[in-house]
Amino acid sequence: MSSRIARKNAQPLVEVLKEMILEGKASGTHNSYRIFAAWDSVSGAGPYTIKRFFRDGKLYITLSSSVICSQLSMQKDVLLKKLNAALEGDELFIGSATEGPVKELILK
Repeated sequence: MSSRIARKNAQPLVEVLKEMILEGKASGTHNSYRIFAAWDSVSGAGPYTIKRFFRDGKLYITLSSSVICSQLSMQKDVLLKKLNAALEGDELFIGSATEGPVKELILK
């Protein structure tokens, strides 16, 4: 008898994690956390972000500084493109391939 375990349906770990998230019906919450992490890295305004909320393709961000809010408001289109590009490159983000996950960025 061999001490080795036979491999059945070997899959990459990323695929197994995605499957577990989808089966556990946690994809909405998981995606929100991935979007919030992408916002922090793309905008650089993570330390100034008070609240984050994502629903129906709209990302609502509340900032503690009106100056930073004003500066980021002028760059909404660029930030939106960078945010969606970052999420496309994220292997653990579970989104549709046809459309970017964040359709609108609302800064307060």
